[in-house]
Amino acid sequence: MHLSQQGSSSPAGPRTRLAPYYLLCVLVIATGGIPKGYDEGGFSSSIGLTSFVQDYNLSSSHWKGNATGLANRKGNITSFGVLGAACGCVIALILDSLRLGRLRAWRVYAVLWASGLFIQMFSSGIYGLLLFGRIWGGLGAGGLTVVTPIYLSEVTPARSRGWIVSLYMVFLLSFLSLGFFISYAASKTMEATREQYRVVQAIPLIPVGIAFICTFWLAETPRWLISRNRVEEAQQVLARLQGLAVDDPLLAEEFRALQLQIEASTSDTQERSTKDLFREIWSPRYRGRFLLSLAFQTFGQWSGGNGITYYVPQIFQYAGVTGNSVSLVASGAYGIVKLLASTLTAFFLVDRIGRRPLFLSGLLLQMITHIYMAVYMGEQPGSGDNKAASNAAIASVFIYALGWSTGLCILQSIYGTEMFPTRLRGICYAITMTVHWFFQFAVVRVTPNMLTSLNVWGAYVFWAAVCGTGLVVLGLWAPETKRVPLEKMDELFEGPWYKMWKAKASRVDIDSSFEAQESLGKGLQRLEVHHVEEGKV
Repeated sequence: MHLSQQGSSSPAGPRTRLAPYYLLCVLVIATGGIPKGYDEGGFSSSIGLTSFVQDYNLSSSHWKGNATGLANRKGNITSFGVLGAACGCVIALILDSLRLGRLRAWRVYAVLWASGLFIQMFSSGIYGLLLFGRIWGGLGAGGLTVVTPIYLSEVTPARSRGWIVSLYMVFLLSFLSLGFFISYAASKTMEATREQYRVVQAIPLIPVGIAFICTFWLAETPRWLISRNRVEEAQQVLARLQGLAVDDPLLAEEFRALQLQIEASTSDTQERSTKDLFREIWSPRYRGRFLLSLAFQTFGQWSGGNGITYYVPQIFQYAGVTGNSVSLVASGAYGIVKLLASTLTAFFLVDRIGRRPLFLSGLLLQMITHIYMAVYMGEQPGSGDNKAASNAAIASVFIYALGWSTGLCILQSIYGTEMFPTRLRGICYAITMTVHWFFQFAVVRVTPNMLTSLNVWGAYVFWAAVCGTGLVVLGLWAPETKRVPLEKMDELFEGPWYKMWKAKASRVDIDSSFEAQESLGKGLQRLEVHHVEEGKV
């Protein structure tokens, strides 16, 4: 799909201007990453504000002789939102089986999250009500992490799918880093009353609320509409996405190619029961790629990713940063590094150099920094006397953020939305994100215990081992999906799993439509050669 083009409608003269409607769709739906990002940055840092500590009895002076009880209380407040998100992905499975659609599901999740956030903000010191609000809001945040990347992947051509899906992560990381600085500003400028932490926690309601209103100007994705046999409506949506008239000859050609490819993809338009879909996911044809999507989540979470993010102020203190305020500012800087690295990856790297070089180099950087931190924590606990080693440890935290953000932080979502046909994409990605959130819940709960029981350095040894294993397993198993149309993914998964690293597939962008026409014997070889010469294939 030449999403939003201008000029001649001839295939030989493709148009490149992005249509305003397409930009609106992408920007509005991508805000679905904000709830998860702000929970990791804004909410997790707000529980350290004096007002929150006082309201929910988190002062260490009130828990003398019961440090474990205080740790459990803090851990529950932090992690119950993650637990709710895992359950939200299960809801995503149900909504997908009910054929609710990507857009309406997005609205449902946004309302769930916002209502849960209101409960959290106005729990007013009632611990049980706060935990309920965390789980309830987490349902919506988890659901948004499922439907947001799927919607983006289904309205975007193959040549730019990587950076468009990554835009969701850019929003997520923007509000993650913003949350640390908002908490810092509130601690310095506001009195320690309930309004202090309420203001901090309410910030994401503004952009997500605006986006929710804007969704009523959006439509379902053309791929989903075609899969539901709503062909005429799908063609109208595609015309709006491209900024073309419905009767435009180029639009008609491209829509027919898209329709034929989806219909040829093992009958995507057939109604199937949820039981049949689960059976098909576990069939030899799709089982390998489904397990690969789970492997991405496993290595992504247990390589230290979100465990370090949720406890990064404490990690900085281990590395030698002193003072809570300084640690909070350093944590904000950590978020900015993640944001910049992810933005660079999304806009300039993922669709140029490919997925494999990014996740392999990212895992390698993570492993190197983990090894250094393991050695440093074993030899120089705390700030230590070796200032150079301490500075290197602080720098390694930022280098780790660079590796994580250019690698699995983004790539696990891209792979998860790329590898499956339309009829399976929603249910497979919902299962994948369910695993993601349950793993994250486990990581958030066990990280403090790992740091304590393994004397900090042992935790880094564990994370380094996971990264090393991921380099081998994913390095052999994950094929390069750059510019491979969604309907051509089968070509990448035909051989043994350990040979998929060198698998190749037709990388003609679906929006050119030449690949589909050629396969159907439409005699467009001459036009295809012309586009090859211009570097568009």
